Amino acid sequence: MEIKPSISVVIPAYNAARFLPEVIQSVLDQTYQDWELLVIDDGSTDNTATLVNKYCQLDSRIRLITTENGGVSAARNLGVELATTELIAFLDSDDLWLPDKLSVHVDYMNTHPEIGVSFARVELIDPDGKSTGKLTANISKDLQPYTFFYTNPTVTTSNVVIRKCIFQSLGGFDKSIKYSEDIDLLFRIAFQSHWTIEGIDKVLIQYRLHSSGLSSDIMKMKEGWIQLMDKARKEAPNLVDEHYRAAEAAHFQYWAKQTLRLEISPFVGISLINQALISSWRNIYQKPKLIVLTILIYLRLMTFNLVRVKI
Repeated sequence: MEIKPSISVVIPAYNAARFLPEVIQSVLDQTYQDWELLVIDDGSTDNTATLVNKYCQLDSRIRLITTENGGVSAARNLGVELATTELIAFLDSDDLWLPDKLSVHVDYMNTHPEIGVSFARVELIDPDGKSTGKLTANISKDLQPYTFFYTNPTVTTSNVVIRKCIFQSLGGFDKSIKYSEDIDLLFRIAFQSHWTIEGIDKVLIQYRLHSSGLSSDIMKMKEGWIQLMDKARKEAPNLVDEHYRAAEAAHFQYWAKQTLRLEISPFVGISLINQALISSWRNIYQKPKLIVLTILIYLRLMTFNLVRVKI
């Protein structure tokens, strides 16, 4: 009799050959080995399928599913549909897991039946996989629906472990939302269900920072957040009205900070930080980080203009 695994790993992959060997190896290196891995090739035009097939031949737990390009949400939804287990762990095709990722999550979910989604802390790595020395803070308790208006405590979908029954009952990821589809799902779980979303105070994920990543496209991130809030307003209009301005300010501040990290035009940074200031002007004195960020962005603009004058 074939024994079913305990957890399914879903990797959506589109032209992912550059990092995919590392990503798959981080699954193979897990201390917990009772898993299946579904790689959803989302219409890749590189050698993603060929690469994954080699792993399939070496390990029967790995499955390749090829499909026409439909976007990352459609790929993840298909992976969950085909998964044979109740626990689902998502992993993007450029992020990495530390060896005890699955062991910690499986044990945590099994001993906390009230928890529908678990996540952990995240280490940030550079494009070459080297640590930046930065770790994310952990928001582990008392996550309210409005929390997801302000931030994504999971940081990356690679951090999410979810029960399949919850995912399917809510229809999975909304394919019409880009860049905030994971936050939309978490909000719906927090708002519509009795399940708890809880963090584990341990670093289990390595999130790769690179210019080709989805999170690098700030304007599309902004569009995604607006889509998220427009959709949330239909379900919880009073909640959105109560938190919209403060959440908007928090996001403009975050996007402005990203222009420094990604060395995007300082004029983009100025536009974003000005909008954050407009949203926060009533209590700007309570936001020292925003004041410091404003100074840094304006200094960068001054330096940029000086260089242009010299040229």
